[in-house]
Parts: sequence; structure tokens; C-alpha cells
Amino acid sequence: MAKDKSAEKMKRKDYEKELQKLQVQLCHLQEWVRANNLRVIILFEGRDAAGKGGTIKALTEKVSPRVFRVVALPAPSDREKTQLFLQRYMQQFPAAGEIVIFDRSWYNRAGVEYVMGFCTPAEHKRFLSLCPQMEQYIIEGGIILIKLWLEVGMDEQERRFRARIDDPLRQWKLSPMDTESYRRWYDYSRARDLMFKATSSKHAPWNVIRSDDKRRARLNCIAFLLKTIPHGRVRRDKVKLPERSNKGRYNDQAGLRGMKFVEERY
Repeated sequence: MAKDKSAEKMKRKDYEKELQKLQVQLCHLQEWVRANNLRVIILFEGRDAAGKGGTIKALTEKVSPRVFRVVALPAPSDREKTQLFLQRYMQQFPAAGEIVIFDRSWYNRAGVEYVMGFCTPAEHKRFLSLCPQMEQYIIEGGIILIKLWLEVGMDEQERRFRARIDDPLRQWKLSPMDTESYRRWYDYSRARDLMFKATSSKHAPWNVIRSDDKRRARLNCIAFLLKTIPHGRVRRDKVKLPERSNKGRYNDQAGLRGMKFVEERY
């Protein structure tokens, strides 16, 4: 009997092979976005430890940060708390030739702010009511808006949290807010359901990616984005290096004598 593919973790070798193919296509997408002055917003949402950071890294590691710009805003300052809620997010919106990736977005109001009591029930209700209208305005302004939700299971989230506790390289990922979100699993589930019901509109639907297998989730996410953002190939002239000029030639290594070099330990 054949094994269920979804239950079997993807092998690293297979993952890296497929990722390389997709990253080549992302480079083509990058050139198309730049050449055609497209403006794109990609929202990444999901529970803590759902794999947002790793997916964003796989998406952006081979492209230019001038085109693929990642925005991960900290908690609002005292001044920002007095502004319109969406104001600080809109300041980060793309100009022509940019793809802005929000590592968490205005949907904080529907998730952590609502569950943890950082906003009032009235503010939460108002956000859910007005959000589809605001996103319609964004789209009508010519921006491509893509909303992604990474869905991690309860057992897998616990496994990832426990791995962070024991790994000094990942302990920084585990904050008091993360551990509280772990405790409030069902509160976050209800908040997610309310958000989907109110804001998954025809013009800006939510797209859910199962992320218990991080490697499959990353590949599925990138493949979906490549399919969703219309693009083609931009013809580029082959680059040819010119001959180096010998004008003003001198021993440029002599100028390094007496300088302090870093110890070559490797």
C-alpha cells in the first residue's frame, strides 16, 4: 500500500532541487515586475511557529531586496497608537516595480490584538467590517494583493516550540507572547474563523497553506505566487565584461602593507 505523501516529510535533497527551479522563476518574475512597474503586496499570516519566517526567507533569498521588500513592523509607538490604525501599514505600500511582503500585517488586529485584549471589541468589530472595503480600494488602485495563511497543526506547533526551548540558535524566536499563544490555541482558532468569515472576499480571498511539513509549504507557497502574479520573461542582453584598463596601473597591494588584517582562522 502506497504511503500518504502528505504524512511523509519531504527529503532535503528533493526540496532543494525543486526550490532551485522555483527560485529561477522568481528571478524572472522580479524582472517582469520591475520592467512593467507592477505593485504587489503579499501578506503572510498564521499562528506562531507556523513557518512564516522560513517561507519568506526561501522566497526572497535569491532575489533583490530592492524589488522584494520584507516589512516586519514592531509594536506601535505611542505616536503610532494615536494614528489611524492602517496608517503605518500604508506607509510601507509598494511603489512601481516593488513587491512588499508583510511578515504579519494589519490583520494583527484580527489576531493577536483581539485575543490578547490589545484592542477593544468595538475596534475589532469595526476592523472586520471595514477591512474588505479598504482592500477593495487597494486593488482598485492597481495593487495586486495576495493574502496567505499558514496553517500549522496543534501537535506540530508544540514540537516546534519545544525544539526552540532546547536550541540556543532558536531561543530568540520564543517570546512570552508565543508561549501565551500556545496556551490560547482555541482562542486563536476562533479569532481565525471570525477573520476568514468577515474578510475572505471575492476580490481578496484568503489562501490557506498547510505547513506541518515546512519544505512542502515553502514550495507550495512559491508555486502559488508564481501562478497568481501574471508575468512573463523579459529579454536581457547578455552581459559581457569589458577589458580592464591599465591606465594608472600600479602595485595596489603595496598600499595594504602595515594594515591590520583579520586573523585567518579558517
